Amino acid sequence: MKKIEAIIKPFKLDEVKDALHAIGIQGMTVVEVKGFGRQKGHTELYRGAEYVIDFIPKIKIEVVVADGILEKAIETIEKTAKTGKIGDGKIFVYNAEEALRIRTGERGDNAL
Repeated sequence: MKKIEAIIKPFKLDEVKDALHAIGIQGMTVVEVKGFGRQKGHTELYRGAEYVIDFIPKIKIEVVVADGILEKAIETIEKTAKTGKIGDGKIFVYNAEEALRIRTGERGDNAL
């Protein structure tokens, strides 16, 4: 099993969620986060005063998948979240040692 963390633009969330559901991924965790990468924030003008916005609002999606669907999930997130502009985000993949469904006691891929 692998854990995928994807940092994406907030307005892409519904598209990514629907695309992952279409390939059979049933559950995910979504967190509103702030951060910056190469884009390093930007300045905004508000009532004549300039403000530096260091941290850009993003969405972090976390999903654990079976090894057999990993590449399809990564491709789906990449294709759906991509706008072609700076700040599209990143995808990280980690090993997931174990999964356990609390209600039933199922383990491994069955718990997903």
